[in-house]
Amino acid sequence: MLVGGVGGARFLLGVKAALGLPAVGAGPGQDRARREHEITAVVNTGDDIWLYGLRICPDLDTCMYTLGGGIDTERGWGRAGESWVVKAELARYGADPDWFGLGDRDLATHLVRTQMLRAGSPLSAVTAALCDRWQPGVRLLPATDDRCETHVVVTGVQGRRAMHFQEWWVRHRAALPASEFVLVGAEDAEPAAGVREAIAEADAVLLAPSNPVVSIGSVLAVPGVRAAVRSGPARVVGLSPIVGGRAVRGMAEACLAAIGVPCEAGAVARYYGARCAGGILDGWLVHPGDDAAVPGVAVREVPLLMTDLRASAAMARAALDLAGIPTPPQ
Repeated sequence: MLVGGVGGARFLLGVKAALGLPAVGAGPGQDRARREHEITAVVNTGDDIWLYGLRICPDLDTCMYTLGGGIDTERGWGRAGESWVVKAELARYGADPDWFGLGDRDLATHLVRTQMLRAGSPLSAVTAALCDRWQPGVRLLPATDDRCETHVVVTGVQGRRAMHFQEWWVRHRAALPASEFVLVGAEDAEPAAGVREAIAEADAVLLAPSNPVVSIGSVLAVPGVRAAVRSGPARVVGLSPIVGGRAVRGMAEACLAAIGVPCEAGAVARYYGARCAGGILDGWLVHPGDDAAVPGVAVREVPLLMTDLRASAAMARAALDLAGIPTPPQ
């Protein structure tokens, strides 16, 4: 699976459940299901950023916490039972940036990651080590071990300038008009260890209903990933993050508008493109009533609102079925 943060993490829960695996954690039961199924999530690293001297990987952490049972379910990101003592102390010092909050529990993850990175471990190895604690039941792979950060070109009172995606997204709530997304470092990046192999050996490749521009799009922008998806033997099935002309979560509308793509399920499918015409899609799931006819892509209508685990699992079963992968009877 190619995934982003909150939506990708919740969909991963559904995929696990659809395959008969414990949704949260590795779980002591369902040994046969664990032997028969292995899920690899290639996670967006375009949101990653250095702040306060720490390397923060929002989407990797959201997936890890969600699958490991430590996520704040109301916010959809960050740790459950969080406290904010360090954030308050940083504010008293007037430390910048003041728009990005680090919770105390979450801070421990960033400290361990940064220590390991500075000692020379690649991000993929660091992520595996962090997952030893959380036991997500899914192999989480960063899209790349290299710097490949999403920056946004905006126009405002200061004229045309670029800023890190996190500043645009968190500080400005995507309100500044954006004209371009740039992957800084992409020219020197390559897929993280295991990414190409996971795609080449997969029986199915799923694109989670994550932001198509700055989540899935940033994964595909890592040199070598799109080519691996296109040349792999598995069917590639995506799930629309757009329902009824609106993004299900986040501010994908602003991202799509910046690159001139209408906020429509069919437009996003055409943005990805049919694999038979040089794109990556073989199948596309849309919400009932959304028109998304794309030549060369098998389109099916299924409910795409992840209101609970049952709904997410139903979406996953539909995606796997379209990819030709049987799922256990419910």
